[in-house]
Amino acid sequence: MLCPIKSDNNTNMKEHKKLSVLASTAICGNDISSSVLYVSALAIAFAGQYAWITLLIVSAVLFLFRKIYGEVVGALPLNGGAYNALLNTTSKSIASFAATLTLLSYMATAVISANEAIHYLHHLIPAIPIIIATIVLLSLFGVLVIGGVSESAKVAIGIFLFHLSSFAILTAFIIYFLLSNGLDIFIENWHLPTTGGSISNAIFLGFAASMLGVSGFESSANFVEEQQKGVFPKTLKNMWMVVSVINPLAALFALSLFAMPLLQSDAYQNTLLIEMASHVGGNWLAILIGIDAFLVLSGAVLTSFVGVSGLLERMALDRILPQYFLKKNKKGSSYRIIIVFLLLTISVLLITKGDVKLLAGVYTISFLSVMALFGIGNILLKVKRNSLPRSEKASWLAIFVAIAAVIIALTGNLIMKPQEGVPSNISVFLEYFIPAIIFILIMLNRTILLKLVLKLIHYVFDPFRQFVLNTDKKLLAVIDDINSQEFVYFTKDDDVETLNKVMLYIQNNEHTKKLKVVTATKNGTEITTQFRNDIDVVDREYPSIKIQFIELNEEFNPELIRKLSEKWKIPVNFMFIGSPGNRFPYKIEELGGVRLII
Repeated sequence: MLCPIKSDNNTNMKEHKKLSVLASTAICGNDISSSVLYVSALAIAFAGQYAWITLLIVSAVLFLFRKIYGEVVGALPLNGGAYNALLNTTSKSIASFAATLTLLSYMATAVISANEAIHYLHHLIPAIPIIIATIVLLSLFGVLVIGGVSESAKVAIGIFLFHLSSFAILTAFIIYFLLSNGLDIFIENWHLPTTGGSISNAIFLGFAASMLGVSGFESSANFVEEQQKGVFPKTLKNMWMVVSVINPLAALFALSLFAMPLLQSDAYQNTLLIEMASHVGGNWLAILIGIDAFLVLSGAVLTSFVGVSGLLERMALDRILPQYFLKKNKKGSSYRIIIVFLLLTISVLLITKGDVKLLAGVYTISFLSVMALFGIGNILLKVKRNSLPRSEKASWLAIFVAIAAVIIALTGNLIMKPQEGVPSNISVFLEYFIPAIIFILIMLNRTILLKLVLKLIHYVFDPFRQFVLNTDKKLLAVIDDINSQEFVYFTKDDDVETLNKVMLYIQNNEHTKKLKVVTATKNGTEITTQFRNDIDVVDREYPSIKIQFIELNEEFNPELIRKLSEKWKIPVNFMFIGSPGNRFPYKIEELGGVRLII
């Protein structure tokens, strides 16, 4: 759906409409802006009163990545994100490693976002079954993306604008509330003992957790070919502005409204914005924010489908994935990719039994690793492809600082103590990463593996094959030996009907390829032209048996039979005659065993 490069079976497809700045921003922005629903609470859980500072640090890191993404995609404006950057600077295997991480990130994002969206809806409508509703939501967005990227963008725009409007309304209510009630709670929280023992440790862990709030920033690079010229850098700027404002602001508001112990409780961690809305605006505002949460998290599901479509189609075009995935529908959508991804997300949801917290490790490690790999791709682009024209360039300092920041965040997430009953991030990540990378490695090395399989088959079956060939030769030799036996038919002037009966008998009862038809003429038998013609007709009718007509100036008697048997080395019982009449001078037993067949 997302790549304008057409496969062979779509060469006549009309190029579909490119995405505007608003549409492109909305598709990615729903994912990155939905982080306000959880990242502020997450940052407060680790950084306490310094959460808004860690979120501002994240904004600074994201500012550096704007230049990094701008340079790489400006030089290589193709779908695939980090995969595309590494593919054009390193090898397919390394690029595929980045692609696998990106795929896992999208998979985890889609499942987690869909599940969290349904949890918010369940908060409003408790009768909704969560797992079934999550499957329906995933399927709905899968069908939407199959309908085309333009149609998907319209939905994304509506969700994005509603989300920003809802947050603006919430902000207005919170500001009015704070103007009326003061900042006493914020001041009290600010003077509390530091979470985690020291300020530096709190900021370190808070920053690590806060970096998860920029998921979606990488998505725009995965469908850049669908965007109008000059749109991509604007999407980066817009996403950076949104996340730089709403996330730190949400943390400041939370710290100004609620005491720290309350903020760090499980109830407020899961529904912080709804609690804030209820506190400053009452039940109707809480319902509005609940609806907004459901919609924007659903929009993050849409982002995953759109991003993964562009990535996997590019991989299929590069023959890392089967060409099967390049089939498009009339809307220009690579529907097979979307269906497979939908089935993957549903299967993951069912495997985890709806406990998507188990996917946190997959999401965390894969997303942050992709960010780091994009920075590495920028370094390699500068070193190996410096002559490529590009609209903007990131400084070396910015690249190294950005990569270092992501590595710090990744390290922090790896050392964080998981929640009780939840496995460590690395163990859960490996459970999904290992099977995925094995599949990709198989696809990359499939010709080598097929050759190995071929050699194995030869090694195992060649001895049997040789045995079969030898047995075949021996059996054919035996068959040829059996069929080499000649037969003799004595006749005077049989017509073609009689001769045909003789041939049918021999064909059905004997194993031979040769028949001698013998006529003894000394006793006055005359060979007519018609008889010779009849012999020729029968010979042509039975090509598998060669008929040899022999005319002997002999008298037919037992002595002739014995003499021909010795001369031709044909046993007498392989010699045939028709039933003799009353005038035949010899008894059957005198003929030495000649067989009667007519």
